[in-house]
Order: sequence, then C-alpha cells, then structure tokens
Amino acid sequence: MEIGHELSDKAKGDLLLVEEAKKGNEKAFASLMNRYRDSIYYMLLKMVNNASDAEDLTIEAFGKAFRSIDSYTPKFAFSTWLFKIATNNCVDFIRKKRLSPTPFDHLQDNLENVTVNIQSDLPDPEESLINHQKIAALKDIVNQLKPRYKSLIELRYYKEYSYEEISSELNLPIGTVKAQLFRAKTLLYNILIKTGHR
Repeated sequence: MEIGHELSDKAKGDLLLVEEAKKGNEKAFASLMNRYRDSIYYMLLKMVNNASDAEDLTIEAFGKAFRSIDSYTPKFAFSTWLFKIATNNCVDFIRKKRLSPTPFDHLQDNLENVTVNIQSDLPDPEESLINHQKIAALKDIVNQLKPRYKSLIELRYYKEYSYEEISSELNLPIGTVKAQLFRAKTLLYNILIKTGHR
C-alpha cells in the first residue's frame, strides 16, 4: 500500500489505530476519540456558536464515524475523513434548524418528549445491550467524553437512575437529559456493535 508513504507520521499512527478499531479494539476507539475530540469540538463550536450543540454534534460525529469505520480507506488521513463527517453532519443540523421556524422547533421538542415519554423508562434494545455490558468494556471511551456526558452515562448505566432522577441530580431539563443520553447511547451502541458485544 504505497499510499501510506504520502501520509504524515501522525496519520500513519492513526491508520494503525483504525486497523485495530476495525478489529473491535475499544482502546483504539478511545485513542482516536482522545486525539480528535477537542479539535472536532472547537471546529463545530465555530460553526454553531453554541457549546451545548457543539458537544452534541461532536458525539454524533464520532458515533457516525465509528459506525462506518469499515468504509474508511487510507487514500487520505483519518482526520480528514473524520472532519468531513463532522462538517457534513453539522451542515445538516444547521440546515434543519434554519428550515424550522422557532414555533416548530418548540413543537418538535415537545413531540420528542412525548415519544420518549411513551417509552417511559423501559430500556430499548440499545439500552439493554449497554446495561448488559455495564459500560465496563467501554470505560476508556466514557473517560474521553466531556464531564457532563460522563455524568449522564454513569448515572443512567452505573446507578440506573431514571430520567427524572438524572434531571434533578444534574439540574438539567428532562428534554436535555433525554437528547444528550440519546446521542451518547448511540455512540456507545455503535462501538459495542463494532467490538463484537452482541
């Protein structure tokens, strides 16, 4: 694979991590996240100008990247591929936000809450899998998350708090708790599937 010669040392290091991640190595996922979490976050923060949205979009970008990591080819650096995923996802997010006038945004939030409330606190298949694994296998990944996400995951999966309990413990609106847990859960679920915990 002579393409590798054109890559910088850092990109070659990433390539080794990607190969390990494709085999299901959780530490490799954690290392990739550790390398790029902050730079992805600050790039997205410039795009959306809102710390909370930037955090959510960072989690989403990693979730999407890890879900489709098998499709990554070393024609270009992993960082280029990851930043492209993050940028495209963010552009979609901005477009959706622009398209929906504020009242609709509000309505959408309410609808989201209703849907999640119907499910109440019964774990869905992803949550069951994550609960079953008890995050132990994903400790390295969880440690790379921003403190707020880390707290949410620890309360939900270690201490098995309900959404309401998490909401009052962290002093966050219940809608925020549900939305952020949904994103973090998607990221963890994608990694669990990739690492063969079925």
